[in-house]
Amino acid sequence: MAIHPSPPVPVPAAAGAWRDPSLAPEARVDDLIGRMSLEEKTAQLYGVWVGADSAGDGVAPHQNAMCDPVDLPALIPRGLGQLTRPFGTAPVDPAVGALALARAQQQIVAAGRFGIPALAHEECLAGFTTWGATAYPVPLAWGATFDPGLVAEMAYRIGRDMRGVGVHQGLAPVLDVVRDLRWGRVEETIGEDPYLVGTIGTAYVRGLRSAGIVATLKHFAGYSASAGARNLAPVRAGAREMADVVLPPFEMAVHEGGADSVMHSYSEVDGVPAAADPELLTGLLRDTWGFDGTVVADYFGIGFLETLHRVAADRPDSARLALTAGVDVELPTVRAYGEALIGAVRAGAVAEGLVDRALRRVLLQKCRLGLLDHDWSPLPPALRAADGPTDPEAVRGSVDLDPPNNRALARRLAEQSVVLLANPDGALPLAGAGRIAVVGPRADDPFAMLGCYSFPGHVGVSHPEVPLGIAIPTVLEAVRAEFPAAEVAFAPGCDVDGPDPSDLPAAVAAARDADVCVAVLGDQAGLFGRGTSGEGCDAADLSLPGIQAELLDALLATGTPVVLVLLTGRPYALGRWAGRTAAVVQAFFPGEEGGPAVAGILSGRVNPSGRLPVGVPHGPGGQPWTYLQPPLGLANEVSNLDPTPLFPFGHGLSYSSFDWEPGPAGTGALPTDGSTDVEVTVRNTGDRDGAEVVQLYLHDPVAQTTRPDMRLVGYAKVPLSAGEARRVRFRFHADLASFTGRAGRRIVEPGALELRLAASSTDVRHTVRLDLTGPERIVDHRRRMVCDVSLD
Repeated sequence: MAIHPSPPVPVPAAAGAWRDPSLAPEARVDDLIGRMSLEEKTAQLYGVWVGADSAGDGVAPHQNAMCDPVDLPALIPRGLGQLTRPFGTAPVDPAVGALALARAQQQIVAAGRFGIPALAHEECLAGFTTWGATAYPVPLAWGATFDPGLVAEMAYRIGRDMRGVGVHQGLAPVLDVVRDLRWGRVEETIGEDPYLVGTIGTAYVRGLRSAGIVATLKHFAGYSASAGARNLAPVRAGAREMADVVLPPFEMAVHEGGADSVMHSYSEVDGVPAAADPELLTGLLRDTWGFDGTVVADYFGIGFLETLHRVAADRPDSARLALTAGVDVELPTVRAYGEALIGAVRAGAVAEGLVDRALRRVLLQKCRLGLLDHDWSPLPPALRAADGPTDPEAVRGSVDLDPPNNRALARRLAEQSVVLLANPDGALPLAGAGRIAVVGPRADDPFAMLGCYSFPGHVGVSHPEVPLGIAIPTVLEAVRAEFPAAEVAFAPGCDVDGPDPSDLPAAVAAARDADVCVAVLGDQAGLFGRGTSGEGCDAADLSLPGIQAELLDALLATGTPVVLVLLTGRPYALGRWAGRTAAVVQAFFPGEEGGPAVAGILSGRVNPSGRLPVGVPHGPGGQPWTYLQPPLGLANEVSNLDPTPLFPFGHGLSYSSFDWEPGPAGTGALPTDGSTDVEVTVRNTGDRDGAEVVQLYLHDPVAQTTRPDMRLVGYAKVPLSAGEARRVRFRFHADLASFTGRAGRRIVEPGALELRLAASSTDVRHTVRLDLTGPERIVDHRRRMVCDVSLD
């Protein structure tokens, strides 16, 4: 079947007002719904996962048991809501995949009475999850940059590449706030602070939407607070933890970012699964926040109401619960929203009005994407320059999803995300000559740079015969390129997670013979127990995986200075080696350019500016713990366990030094609906260009409920040339001090406050004391959520 850029798809016989682009989308959609049969309506409410079946390991939980065989030709005469992962299910050349998707869309349009194309969605957690696409750093590394603008630029590039080959929706960002570092999906999160997660995640949403891609917030809500840090475990968070920690990033991304879609969480909170919770998905999200996009199911989440949660008796019952709660689209493939839902409606168990409610949201989204327009073409932008391509071999290799400008951006993100944790005696930067031993199981493996949702790690591992599709220099390769005059030796020392110590002697010998040893340790990302980090790869404690701790002890025993480099998806406990290493460098799965970024930090070509989005624990136990603790959650005299991290949230060193000079103290008395400026001048007193991250924390001395001792309410990454000074001005609004009060409503409470200008959550440089005056205010989703910052 030929695909031509013109003429446009013919207007079907069922044309009407809904095809008129001069009308408001709402009017068009209402006209269309009135013309559709029940079968045609429900067909818009599910996706189909072509290529996923009951064979193999699968890339989603319970995929093998939950995927029914799909007869696509038999389904599409009714229409089709979504196509699931046409690029991210198996390796495919991007241009060939775009042509195949265009042909599938043409078939769908030709088969249905209304000629409505499907909406194609893909994962894009750390780049477009398809073969040959740029692998950017994971979200935890985005958080480490403390740079929303850079993240927005990345998201735009990702969205542009997706839209270019015919994709409409991206399943990102993850807005779960880290609550327990042992959780396997920590690498997918942005950090442990809701303000950081919200601002970085909102920037990602804006970037994706600016490229014409529907951004999908996930996982709504509470998923990361699972008991025991186990994937899909029950959530026992209280109402205030949900309101003040879990929900604000979603609230911000909806109101500040304009997010178009939300994915429900797998989790159950206080016994109610999110997919069956109308108070969450309708009462809060829509009625209170005013969200008007689509709610899509996490993969098989509707079916899990029956099979895992056991709150539904069968498929029709799971459809009833989910549709009533407000889940509009069943993903990844049809199970409950097809014949089961049709039967439930005809039997009177589900009101057709609920089908129409979900359908209206789905069709409004398609309308806004141009999928209801009479001149819509199945040919995506990346193929429109071709002269009516028909042969996959004719287009193979013509679409580049990892061009030089993508790689350059991936490099910038990686460089700005690397955190220098310790450098007590100035061992870094390294000299350019001499003998360097690069050892460790992560030193010479390209997969050491990638999280579990990168295509090579997520799908490519099931196709070992297929090349990676992108160049991923290892740390070893990058060190050899960075230090051409040095003699570089290598030994792996051990496996990432294996018990075999037979490789230890060679690594020890290499270290003993070197001037400096670079020990590259960390994680292997994987899925469902096939890695040490990633979805379903939860940790019993925060000890380094396998025998990597023994390897590090043996390297330190040689007496050679050891620079520890960590390539991980979560922080690990490092207190055992506190003060014993020459330096410590932390990189959270830094993507395809992570090797050169780390080498640049080691050489000094890059001045480190990353800051910790999660604290690094001292000991492997004592979890869960994050810095957002009220007084009794901190170290105290009534418990022998000290949860204080070795390196706190917001910590990170530089090769430059910075002086901070406070500005005017601001207004001492501030109305509960007022705002004030908080200023500090930062000067680079070092001899090289660098960047400081100025963090603004709130301390509430007395409140009607216990409050975190400190919490982030603003930040600014400040680039400074050597000797340069800049003034940082935060516009603090009293709304930023709001919290959930005793009555369960969000309030701004009068009383004393402290605003703390700090280089980390424990390194306070200056304090501004305020007194909020006036009445207690009740605030809602229309409050100020972001602290505006200006740099002079």
